[in-house]
Amino acid sequence: MRVDNIISQYLSELKGIKNASDNTTSAYSSDLKQFQEFLELKNIIKINKITKKHIRLFIVNLNFKNNSTTTIARKLTTLRSLFLFGIKNGIIEQNPLKDIKNPKIKRKIPETLSLDSYEKIIKLLSDKEENKNNLKLISIFELLYGSAIRVSELCNLNIGDIDLSNRSIKVKGKGSKERYVPIGTKSITALEKYLDSLQFISKELPLFLAKNGNRIYPRIIQKHVKEQMQKVSDISKKSPHILRHSAATHMLDRGADLLGVKEILGHENLSTTQIYTHVSIERLKKTYNTSHPKS
Repeated sequence: MRVDNIISQYLSELKGIKNASDNTTSAYSSDLKQFQEFLELKNIIKINKITKKHIRLFIVNLNFKNNSTTTIARKLTTLRSLFLFGIKNGIIEQNPLKDIKNPKIKRKIPETLSLDSYEKIIKLLSDKEENKNNLKLISIFELLYGSAIRVSELCNLNIGDIDLSNRSIKVKGKGSKERYVPIGTKSITALEKYLDSLQFISKELPLFLAKNGNRIYPRIIQKHVKEQMQKVSDISKKSPHILRHSAATHMLDRGADLLGVKEILGHENLSTTQIYTHVSIERLKKTYNTSHPKS
């Protein structure tokens, strides 16, 4: 079978049967297109003609183009999925990536926003609470930090996903998997004020709208978050995901169960959540080094 045909079949299954998100499908499609273009330069158009040597040459090519180890690992993961699809459907017999391992990734410890800085943002916004836009911004911050949800999950929320009586929200995460996330008292108060400010409420309507009346999208959220963070913090990265990092770290700092934090964040693997334990340990070390007389 031609490489372009199996890629097309694989992406159709990814989107249709596996119900992958648009972001995931787009990333896989981009990776596979790059791989296909590389193969064409080697005059390889049939999937069963690909060998371990071609995979290694592809990795060399990626390194030559200064791709990070994280990017290379992701692209190899994409290729593994493609070849496993081929084997499962009897298109190929062997996986050329079988003995090729992903490059080791040194995971960066994520930056976090201090609780004091977060509370300063809420106070600045609350000082002009009569401004309807500020009511919306407070609710956005309270959900990103208070419930530690992703910016894409926030944008996808409908009014009907908010259950104030049960103190929870229904979130559609990666792979369209749904989970219920608790919301705290401060977040509930912020949401109640925001919902009261809306002229029309329907469960099917998006929770947050852009100025043009359409569902709000991540770039708008990123702009607002950056603007507010610049007022209170000098951390290098000022993005919505920092609020998620901060929430997870602060929960663990205060003795939260790792498995519980995993469920709140919607992580598939515990190893993904464990990065936040390293953040907490590093914070403890810093406190020790700056405070302990024997440090």
